[in-house]
Amino acid sequence: MTDPMLMQQIEMTNLIRRHCTEEGAQHTAIPSLFLIRYSHTTEPAHTVYNPCFCYISNGHKDIFLAKERYNYGPSDFLVATMNLPVVGQVIQATPDEPYLAFKLEFTQNEIIEVLNNFELPPVSREHTSRALFVGDIQSELLDAVLRLTRLLDRPQDIPFLAPMCSKEILYRLLQGPYGSTLAQIAVEGTSTYRIRDAIEQITHHYNQPLRIEELAELANMSVSSFHRNFKEVTAMSPLQFQKQIRLQEARRLLLAESADAADVAFRVGYESASQFSREYSRSFGAPPRTDIKRLKEQYEKALNA
Repeated sequence: MTDPMLMQQIEMTNLIRRHCTEEGAQHTAIPSLFLIRYSHTTEPAHTVYNPCFCYISNGHKDIFLAKERYNYGPSDFLVATMNLPVVGQVIQATPDEPYLAFKLEFTQNEIIEVLNNFELPPVSREHTSRALFVGDIQSELLDAVLRLTRLLDRPQDIPFLAPMCSKEILYRLLQGPYGSTLAQIAVEGTSTYRIRDAIEQITHHYNQPLRIEELAELANMSVSSFHRNFKEVTAMSPLQFQKQIRLQEARRLLLAESADAADVAFRVGYESASQFSREYSRSFGAPPRTDIKRLKEQYEKALNA
């Protein structure tokens, strides 16, 4: 990281320290912007990423998409272009040097708006790219991130200036090496755009039986082509994708409602409670009751730390 970028990183670290004083992710006064702080390394956390841009100013993190590992820190940025079930783990953080991160969520329409207003390189309609990538942070991009974060010190400027800064971040990303990958989610007719529709269908109807032929028809692809492109985008099959969404939602329900595991299994779409318990244990390392007990104990410990 060059000296000017090091100064930018230090300023970002100071801004996040001031505006994110509690552990975990905190929503800010800027729509779609979250600041994140962890004073200790964390256990693997299962979550679903919405389309987002993430930058870490201090610390390091691993993200796992299926069996793929993405490591990033202050020299990098991470982008998810679609809803993706991932596992995240903070691997470098201490009370004196906490993990500090910036996360900006965005929508397909925001990408379309930038594409419609600026002349950017043509987008490949046939090539399909992974919906998660890590790139090298550049000074121009980090400057836009910094200016957006500075607005937290001037809340009266947020309504007018925040949309401009957010749009510039997307513009810089679209101009960069992964610009075509990001643009594909918004360009009608690309393979990625068609897979995005299928991903949204699975995400919103995860508790319904998976009908591959219907999803392939939605994507305007043959079944074999749909399978191939879906795996290229998500690193998993449609069935594996649905399973991850179901299990994460089941875990959330068990934590939030203290519900019965068998009842939750049926609510998220399982027909067999025993199959649910097996797949839950395989994914989270313990049966539902044991896992939820452990998570609650970890939460209590963190509160009392």
